[in-house]
Amino acid sequence: MAKKACWGFPLQMVVCALALGVPGFPNTQAASTAKPNIVLILADDMGYGDPHCYNPQSKVPTPHMDRLAADGARFTDAHSPSSVCSPTRYSVLTGRYCWRTRLKLGVLNQWDPPLIESGRLTMGAMLQKHGYTTAAFGKWHLGWRWATFDGKPPQPKKGEDYRTKIDFSRPISEGPTTRGFDYFFGMVGNALSEPCLIENNRPLFTGQGKGPAIEGVSPSLLDNWHDRNTLPMLTEKVVWYLEQRAREQPRRPFFVYFALTAPHNPILPHPSFCGKTGHGGYCDFVYQVDWTIGQVVKALDGHGLADNTLIVVSSDNGSPGYADQGTTTASIMSAYGHFPSGPWRGMKADIHEGGHRVPLIARWPGRIKPNTTCKETVCLVDLMATCAAIVGEDLPQDAGEDSYNILPALLGQPRREPLREATVHHSLTGMFAIRQGDWKLILGLGSGGFTMPQHIEPKPGEPVGQLYNLAEDPTESKNLYSDRADVVKRLTELLEKCRSSGRSAPPSRR
Repeated sequence: MAKKACWGFPLQMVVCALALGVPGFPNTQAASTAKPNIVLILADDMGYGDPHCYNPQSKVPTPHMDRLAADGARFTDAHSPSSVCSPTRYSVLTGRYCWRTRLKLGVLNQWDPPLIESGRLTMGAMLQKHGYTTAAFGKWHLGWRWATFDGKPPQPKKGEDYRTKIDFSRPISEGPTTRGFDYFFGMVGNALSEPCLIENNRPLFTGQGKGPAIEGVSPSLLDNWHDRNTLPMLTEKVVWYLEQRAREQPRRPFFVYFALTAPHNPILPHPSFCGKTGHGGYCDFVYQVDWTIGQVVKALDGHGLADNTLIVVSSDNGSPGYADQGTTTASIMSAYGHFPSGPWRGMKADIHEGGHRVPLIARWPGRIKPNTTCKETVCLVDLMATCAAIVGEDLPQDAGEDSYNILPALLGQPRREPLREATVHHSLTGMFAIRQGDWKLILGLGSGGFTMPQHIEPKPGEPVGQLYNLAEDPTESKNLYSDRADVVKRLTELLEKCRSSGRSAPPSRR
């Protein structure tokens, strides 16, 4: 049966679609003169069940995300391209599944070279072509080329002080500013000590003692440095940057990619949030994430930028749900009754839904109908093609290979078929799954991630994979692999085609 559109299709949506050059409608001059600002906020390890608007039983107050959902759209079947960090970030910025790169499993370490290939079109570079000024803040985790004393790639041995190898007085090459961003302020990982704060391509300090003054950041956050100050510092810097864009004359459209460092380990909420939820450090950290999102929205609203800004909030993967620093997901569920994965099986790193089904909230005043819920299956890899459609860009054949334009779902454009032919999922250890309609096929047994058992060797006569009908079995508890050989065959062939063909999305067409 053909999948229904998310919402009705009022006349004002037709007008918006005409103005924006949405596929299926003729382009107009308005598409090139009224480009929206785009703000993408990507939380780190926030689960589907953390925001209250997704899980009424959540132990975390999330008034700002709830308000965004009320003002815009909330997707209930959105997925990260991977169940872990670096691969998702690659896919978000390139529109390409990361398993097509050299990174076949796991994540990058802090010394690895750039994962985004030189010359590959990124979301930032594509928007630059259309007059956008672009900035990235927070966690990069996509590789750099560090300056070293001996000129060799840095690979410190365990226990070896990297400061004896890295020359922090020299610029870092091939980072964000060579991958489509005019400005960068952030770090390699989730903490300042991994291994330094970076502005553009310059290391500022290494977390030892007091750092230099930074425009837009309160001195109190830099004096007596502690990693608890990381998220507030980044938040202040983004708010400062938005203020600069509001003052710019003439104004240029801007793209802000704000990659949060929370609620990922280390679980270190700022003291002003500690104990606020009464449900442990993790919940306090999610509460701080919501506050951070609220500060960005407040800046957009306060500077008169909101009406022409598309803001998207999501997460790079599911949550491991640590209750407090060093504790496990089981403890947060047993001690506090909070389920960071919501109703889904598994957690971060897993191939099951809890590993990759994520919140996705979008607000675009006058374009996205308020208080809407969309059940369309979408993936964060789709943001590349969606932004291309917004600005009227036909992506070349060697860009956005796995990215589908989900603008019709955002705007409520009617359609008879699902936007995506299928969606590929990928776990920490490289386990594949493919989703089409209600069916999800997993190539292997076990979680492929953090949940034990990670891998199971099938016994003679037992199924070698997992097949679930998510409409009838959303918790992935009844394996139908042996019962539906026809579905297994069809999805196996479709996954193989996707893996071998080099792309899964149709060529870009406006």
